[in-house]
Amino acid sequence: MTPLTEQAAEEHLAARAFAPGLPGFVGVAVDLLLDPASAPTGRRPLRHGFLDARSPQVVVVSTPPSPGLEVALRRMSDDLAAATRVMDRHGLTVLPVAAEASPADPGHTYATGTAGIRIGLETGLDEEGPLGLERRWVLAHTLAPVLAAAFANAPLRHGRPTGWRSVRQALRRDLPVLPGHPGDLPIQRIPDSLAAGVGSRFALDPRTSWAAHVMDAPTVTGRSLRDRFRAGARLTANDLDRHLAGLRPPVAARGHLEIDAVDSQPGNGWRIPLAVITALLDDPRAATEAYAATAHLAAEPHLWERAARDALTDPVLADAARACFLAAYGALARQGASRALRDAVAEFTETYVNRGRCPADDFLDHSARAV
Repeated sequence: MTPLTEQAAEEHLAARAFAPGLPGFVGVAVDLLLDPASAPTGRRPLRHGFLDARSPQVVVVSTPPSPGLEVALRRMSDDLAAATRVMDRHGLTVLPVAAEASPADPGHTYATGTAGIRIGLETGLDEEGPLGLERRWVLAHTLAPVLAAAFANAPLRHGRPTGWRSVRQALRRDLPVLPGHPGDLPIQRIPDSLAAGVGSRFALDPRTSWAAHVMDAPTVTGRSLRDRFRAGARLTANDLDRHLAGLRPPVAARGHLEIDAVDSQPGNGWRIPLAVITALLDDPRAATEAYAATAHLAAEPHLWERAARDALTDPVLADAARACFLAAYGALARQGASRALRDAVAEFTETYVNRGRCPADDFLDHSARAV
């Protein structure tokens, strides 16, 4: 393929970042952390989607985009049951935690040695309002550390507390909430009508922001694409695609909007983040309420570190989480979500969010009693 210039590469990434669409379709991928670390290789078709090995320790169950939350839940339930049968045949156990890693591990450990839940949603429309692309891009970023704190589920290494409630998120502890904000990237003021109740806010242009992030993120060589271009490397669109496939930011533009901010959850707990994230991004009223509860977090220092270490014992994250889970429950009720799903979200909210706890605290309590 024809080598690109640095400018052409950035334009290529920006042009392919989003395919604007009205929210409605939902995709989900659930990682399974295995013991022992001997995942079956290759891709296996399941009833709806696929089972893929990401590494010897992590397999991924992914379903196709589904027309709505309830269909996505049903398809993933079917495919997880099928994947569990495959793991049983191979004598593998799915661990109830999201990581057995260390915060000092190399960056690639995030993809190869930790387990999360990724939600894919439509990017939104090229217009203003709670379902507009710009607003959804900002909300996804300010919401992500709140989700990470609420669903933190990786506090141990070799059965001992690490000092983090999520070792998985600790690997991201140096991330800003909004990459590049308010740095050297172009910014755009959110219209006052969108910032009602939360004051004046600024948002990065989503396409420019994403392209710059991809260009500046380290490649497998340890150097960024931008550095490699400036050193004379002759990179093609295929090189960009390979780099993109390996990136695991909390919020990504992959034609659709991908949110990868949640640790894997015990048992059927994966249903809760899927329901909460879909409700908060795709319901206009809930999106407005979540934006009001989280927009100020863009200015909070060390927020990803706090989410990983303190989770909902951090009062700022706890306040935002309570408002967001309340908004999500309201959206699920308005949309006619099943009683079982609404009850599950309400139970998680009461057990964890309203008490300033997260699933990791259950493991920490058990560890403390065992001493």
